[in-house]
Amino acid sequence: MAIERRREGRPLPEENGSVPGAAAAPPGPPPGAGLGVGAEIQAVPPPPSSSSAACSPLLLDYDGSVLPFLGGLGGGYQRTLVLLTWVPALFIGFSKFSDSFLLDQPDFWCRQADGQQGDWNGSLVPPGHANRSGIFPPATALPGPGNASECDCHEWHYRIRAGLVQNVVSKWDLVCDSAWKVHIAKFSLLVGLIFGHLITGCIADWVGRRPVLLFSVIFILVFGLTVALSVNVTMFSTLRFFEGFCLAGIVLSLYALRIELCPPAHRFMITMVASFIEMAGQFLMPGLAALCRDWQVLQAVIICPFLLMLLYWVIFPESLRWLMATQQFEASKELIFQLTRKNRMNTESDIKGVVPELEKEITRRPKKVCIVKVVGTRNLWKNIVVLCVNSLTGYGIHHCFAKSMMGHEAKMMITHNFYADYYTMAGIALASCLAMCPVVGFLGRRGGLLLFMILTALASLLQLGLLNLIGKYSQLPDSGMSDSVKDKFSTAFSIVGMFSSHAVGSLSVFFCAEITPTVIRGGGLGLVLASAGFGRLTAPIMELHNQKGYFLHHVIFACCTLICIICILLLPESKNQNLPENIPDGEHYTRQPLLPHKKGEQPLLLTNSELKDYSGLHDSAAVSDGISENTTANGMKPMKSRPLGKGVLHRFYKPVTEQTQTWENSTLLLKRLGGIVNRCADCS
Repeated sequence: MAIERRREGRPLPEENGSVPGAAAAPPGPPPGAGLGVGAEIQAVPPPPSSSSAACSPLLLDYDGSVLPFLGGLGGGYQRTLVLLTWVPALFIGFSKFSDSFLLDQPDFWCRQADGQQGDWNGSLVPPGHANRSGIFPPATALPGPGNASECDCHEWHYRIRAGLVQNVVSKWDLVCDSAWKVHIAKFSLLVGLIFGHLITGCIADWVGRRPVLLFSVIFILVFGLTVALSVNVTMFSTLRFFEGFCLAGIVLSLYALRIELCPPAHRFMITMVASFIEMAGQFLMPGLAALCRDWQVLQAVIICPFLLMLLYWVIFPESLRWLMATQQFEASKELIFQLTRKNRMNTESDIKGVVPELEKEITRRPKKVCIVKVVGTRNLWKNIVVLCVNSLTGYGIHHCFAKSMMGHEAKMMITHNFYADYYTMAGIALASCLAMCPVVGFLGRRGGLLLFMILTALASLLQLGLLNLIGKYSQLPDSGMSDSVKDKFSTAFSIVGMFSSHAVGSLSVFFCAEITPTVIRGGGLGLVLASAGFGRLTAPIMELHNQKGYFLHHVIFACCTLICIICILLLPESKNQNLPENIPDGEHYTRQPLLPHKKGEQPLLLTNSELKDYSGLHDSAAVSDGISENTTANGMKPMKSRPLGKGVLHRFYKPVTEQTQTWENSTLLLKRLGGIVNRCADCS
């Protein structure tokens, strides 16, 4: 019985599978059985007060209390910290797009032993592919038994169009039988990024963002500079894996720090500025390669700017939001005083009393959480999984559109120049980010993501279905269509698909950073960024298999876009909302309906504030038993009202508010019926 549970001081079970709030005290042993902290809680008069075990709500309301006290972004020191998170984005852009130059597949031919040039082109690709870029390397045909003699060459000569005199391919003759090693070298950086995001994300939630950032900088300097000293392709690929691992730690920690520094109204703008700076690195990369001329010099020039980030050990503090969320209040107090001193603020302006409340909670032990705790939640894990699938689909299908535009077949090429192809890709990405700003500002995170995913699905389905239909009609003699019409449609759909899929991938990462609680934000970001890495990994996998299964690859991702459109509707809207600080806050980030539900209609998803207590149902049934025990004047007992059992309650389940009102009316009706029966007996 619920009454007996209250008397014993035991909490009632949570409803609808919701996660108990941080203020709820866990069920403990009987009084007198606890020790230490448990004994102090047991000493409180029953029932135990939940506030004794909960942290002050004022300290957990970072966006509403702590950040306004510190001046938001109005403080000069906070602006300096945001600027420091922008500067490394340029170096990150150099590192991410270095593969397009270090591993570009050049034109090559064989020079015979007598010094004369051979009579064949050693590119081993169909005509028209000789000038393909390193971003979309040609479908290199691995020589079979019949043409093995063609690869028996004394000396290879190369023509590199990526601005370098020598790169990794020409350094170790990675052509013919060794061409597969180029794709393995591309795998190494992407696989390092995937593992780095997963591992460094969990570490950032446990030890903090600042240590992960600083140690990642130290090790990327070690491994990145050692890459330039590689003696063979195996050493190069292995070191590139560790370089990608450390680069992932820098990307993730800076992303989390940037989000956690900003008030709700500025988060998206500050994140997009960092994206534009990273794209600046992509645009400047060809000029940097042309200046360096050699791949080893280029690799060293890309890594050396990270030396400047060693100064972050002195000038960059830990995330105050993460310290407050993990209840490290002593370190939080020191950092708050440091920020107020840097901003020349007076602590007397603390209207809400953040500092006095911090003094009361300063002895509390830190409470850190791992990302695996999300498995026990009801809504949070679904939101993260949906965004991971969106990120995987966006970056995965991007390669399909790129191949269709650049020419999966020789006749579908649009350019014959490395720089034209490279800047076409960069321009589409820049246009996508520019379009995201007004769309997300007007439609919000969920609406913008839904719009771009719908565009991606339409472009993909039209390219797969409509182009095949046009191809059939173009074969008819009186159709008036030519292959050029199909090629133009394919190019148009590919540009739209690349434009929208890039926005889907970028917005999914940002969306996940907003709805994931601060205590596990590193792990949530790691999952969605690793999913994006898996999507990018499909490009070298398809190249390794010589584009076999390309159509099936596109069909699978097109089906995923349709699934994602449905799943996006289940996500909450985080625009202008405070960041969730702990898991219960993230669990309450539930979906709001696109249209408000009618009055009296049961919403599909209830928030925690709308959940009601069912314990009164059993109490009402118990009270109704007691009113029918008295006998009447003629010695007859009135009809006894039978309490409804649990099975009946679940069988006739109604909305919470209606059911509570029904039971109250039933109890009142039984009392009136009992009074009428007694009066009739007295009259008789």
